[in-house]
Amino acid sequence: MRCAFIFPGQGSQAKGMGKDFYDNFSIAKELFECASDTLGLDMKHLLFEENDKLDLTQYTQPAIFLVSYIAHSVFQNELSLSPTLSLGHSLGEVSAVAVAGGASFENALRLTHQRGGLMAKACEGQDAGMMVIVGLADGVLEEFCSAQRESGKKVWCANYNGDGQVVLAGKKSDLASLEAPLKELGAKRALLLAMSVASHCPLLESACGEFEALLEEYLEPKMTNPILSNASLELYEDKAQAKTLLTQQLVMPVLYKQSIQKISSEVDAFIEFGNGSVLKGLNKRLSDKPTYNVSDVATLKESIANLS
Repeated sequence: MRCAFIFPGQGSQAKGMGKDFYDNFSIAKELFECASDTLGLDMKHLLFEENDKLDLTQYTQPAIFLVSYIAHSVFQNELSLSPTLSLGHSLGEVSAVAVAGGASFENALRLTHQRGGLMAKACEGQDAGMMVIVGLADGVLEEFCSAQRESGKKVWCANYNGDGQVVLAGKKSDLASLEAPLKELGAKRALLLAMSVASHCPLLESACGEFEALLEEYLEPKMTNPILSNASLELYEDKAQAKTLLTQQLVMPVLYKQSIQKISSEVDAFIEFGNGSVLKGLNKRLSDKPTYNVSDVATLKESIANLS
C-alpha cells in the first residue's frame, strides 16, 4: 500500500497527550525519559499535569514532536511500513524529517524546543497574533490582505487548511480590526486565536538566520524517504534542501491544502501520527483517500486493522 505519513503542528496539544502510550509501551516510557534528560524538563509533568507551559511555543513544539515520534515508533513496532513520502503541518514537517532519519531523536527535540524559542523571541513586542477565517475563497482573502498591507496593516495569509479555511497571521490589533470588514466581505467566521506568535509570515524574519544555523548543526545528510515542503510543494530528501525549505517555512504560508491535493492521486492512504486527529479532519474535505490516525492505543489498533 502506498502511504503518506503526516504529522500535526501547534494546536494539536492537549493535557494528557501521550499518556495512553506511556502506560502501555515501554518504548514510550524510554522516549519520555530521554526527552526529559535531553531538554532538562520533566516531560511527564509538562504533558500530563496542569501547568502554564504547554501552550508556550518553546514547550508546545517539543511536546507535540515527542508524542508524534512515540506514535510512529509504537506503530512501526506493530506493523513495519515504509511511506511513499511524508509531510507535516508547520512544526509537523520537522517531525516528518526526524522520523525519516533526518535528525536524531535528541537533536530533533533540541531543534523543536529552540525553534519555538526563536519564534517567541522574534515576536516579542510585535503584538503578534493569528486569526482563522472561514468562508472566503483564497484569492478574495489574498486580495483583501494585500489591500490592507498597502494601507499600513501587517496581515498575511499564513495557513491554507482547506477550501474556505485560511489562518491569517500578523499584528494582533490589525487582525482584530478586520473582523467586521471580513464579515462584510462574506466570511462566515473571523476568530482571533489564543496565540502569542505570528507563524509563517514576515514577522518571523529575524529568526531565520539562527534557525538555519540550528538546522546545519542538527540535521543528518539524508532522509530515508522524500519530504513534501509546506512552503514550496517540492519534494526533498537531503540536508541542503531541508535547511533551505524549513527556514523558508518560518516566513512563508503553510500550503497544507495544496499539499494533500498534489499527492492524493499518488497514495492509497494517509496515516497521521500524533495527538488527536486534526489533519484527519482536514483531509476529509481535501481527498477521497482514507486517513488513519495513531494517537492512542485504540486508534493504533484500529489503524493497524485497516492497514493489515
